[in-house]
Amino acid sequence: MIDWIPVVFVIFKLAMFSTCMFFAIKWHYDQGKKGKGKDLRTVLRAGGMVATLFVLSLMGLGLVTFGLVRTLGLDLQFP
Repeated sequence: MIDWIPVVFVIFKLAMFSTCMFFAIKWHYDQGKKGKGKDLRTVLRAGGMVATLFVLSLMGLGLVTFGLVRTLGLDLQFP
């Protein structure tokens, strides 16, 4: 039997991160459009770089966590 609490929390966390990232990029896009003189390409490139950095840091954290768990000898097998 699967424990549903972690599944629900992970889905909720992914939804919250995605929503917050969308609004952060949208806010910066709107600020750039307000009249600071930045063109659309620059704003979209900056948003893409931030999103890429976020995903890479999330993957790095996952790899470090996985390595630490394997080093400590914790069980990673599903029953």
